[in-house]
Amino acid sequence: MRLGESLTMTLFGESHGQLVGALLEGVPSGLQIDEKRISQRMMTRRPGGHFASKRNEDDTVELLTGVHEGFATGQPILLQIRNKDSRSSDYSFIPNHPRPGHQDLLMQIRSGGFADLRGGGSSSARLTAGIVAAAALVEPLLGDVKIEAHVGAIGPIEAAPIDACPDGWENELCEQLRCRDPNVVEEMKEHVTAIRKQKNSTGSRVDVLISNLPQGIGEPWFDGLEPALGRAYLSIPACRGVAFGKGFEAVEMTGLEHNSPWGGSKQQPLQEGDRPDGSIAGLSSGSDLNAKIALKPPSSIAHEQTTLDLADGQKKPLVVKGRHDPVLGPRAVSVARAMTTLVLCDLILRKRDAL
Repeated sequence: MRLGESLTMTLFGESHGQLVGALLEGVPSGLQIDEKRISQRMMTRRPGGHFASKRNEDDTVELLTGVHEGFATGQPILLQIRNKDSRSSDYSFIPNHPRPGHQDLLMQIRSGGFADLRGGGSSSARLTAGIVAAAALVEPLLGDVKIEAHVGAIGPIEAAPIDACPDGWENELCEQLRCRDPNVVEEMKEHVTAIRKQKNSTGSRVDVLISNLPQGIGEPWFDGLEPALGRAYLSIPACRGVAFGKGFEAVEMTGLEHNSPWGGSKQQPLQEGDRPDGSIAGLSSGSDLNAKIALKPPSSIAHEQTTLDLADGQKKPLVVKGRHDPVLGPRAVSVARAMTTLVLCDLILRKRDAL
């Protein structure tokens, strides 16, 4: 549950425990801590509304160590968010009747029967609150780097690319769905509403656009820019795939089609052509970096499913109670943005440390 090298984040807590949070290490001393920005970022991931769980947490972030008079001291920063609206009675059927698509059975085996499985325990998306808070805290380290994210697809409905959409949320529905394409949000809403009436859920995708990233950020091989981002994105609960740049379209392309010649000037070389890669061999190229994050349909659905009951070894009907999202994309936008922030800040500090 640890991410990063020069800047590290360690998650802790459980969905229905007393709290969740993160320990940040490597935050440079003197970094100004903007608690207003942290609160604003937390608001973007809060569940609620028509398209998300009805669990209502205020997500107040408490900074317990490593901050003095509004500045980072250089010591580890411990931040916590208390859980105030958990409803553990909804999970009385576990561990005997593990939910399809969830970690209940596997975590029980891994822990020897001692795991806290309520609401997903330590594997719950509730822990993304700590990720968003941690990223908001270190965001100034990005400098001029710009990170944008929105819902690029819900089910079969595709939105326009981020850079072809209006800046910000065009209307209230765009904001609720976290999709910047006003031409598709009504259709997205109808799709989610229909799926929910069927007591089911739907898949989605979050698209990320990184711009103004200086050339040479990253590492060769395993800690390269895209490998590092990919690891972070794949750890987002329910992520089933990540694509960068032209992604799987590259399979059907030729080298001439995929290559982006260098242009610009000797002082400022830049790639030319359609959608040049934002990363080459693990290093930022100076071009925009595009990523697509595929999210599976939420596993907790109100539709009856027949699955194994460990008490007697028989398959029995199960209806998952509780408050659950019908689609994950809208809430995952803030998490994808936060993961991007944390990875880039770590790589920026690693380059600084290497000089």
